[in-house]
Amino acid sequence: MRKIPELSTPRLTLRPLRIDDAGAIQSRFPQFEIVRYLNAVVPWPYPEDGALTYLRDVALPAIEAGREWHWTLRPKVGLDELIGVISLKRDSGDDHRGFWLAPEWQGQGLMNEAAEAVSAFWFETLGEPVLRVSKAVANQRSRRISARGGMRLVAVTERNFVSGRLPSEVWEITREEWRAQRQKATHEEGRERG
Repeated sequence: MRKIPELSTPRLTLRPLRIDDAGAIQSRFPQFEIVRYLNAVVPWPYPEDGALTYLRDVALPAIEAGREWHWTLRPKVGLDELIGVISLKRDSGDDHRGFWLAPEWQGQGLMNEAAEAVSAFWFETLGEPVLRVSKAVANQRSRRISARGGMRLVAVTERNFVSGRLPSEVWEITREEWRAQRQKATHEEGRERG
């Protein structure tokens, strides 16, 4: 298995996905609130072996092939609790990053932290020139994460989601834009401290 580094944010540990995460994912993931805006390739209703099948047959082989990177999200106050997953994918058109977070953990800015950590990995470690994400227009929380991350809307289309065919958007940020935004944020933090 290719080595994926563990990442850290102020409140989260992003631990590389492993086959033994299947049970925790299976117990958290199959909630319509989580899956409704995910790509329609996600089976719904979610099968009893859905997490194991996905990890074994899709995610882990893609990691081994060097096309995808997947992390589980775990609060630093309780590392054994898997609360979500975030992923990066090469060669996936307009969908380089995807994520889900258990509903009871949403609304706290945790996914903003995780998205920033994996964006840094995408641009600085992998050296990718652009990060694109697709999302349902109705997925307001995901849209805010993209906007806060400095991404800009570049296309409007329709896609098939678990909840049906919906208007969707493509958001984008280049490595240069991401670095400039990060430098600006660091400069502003320094001024606030000074």
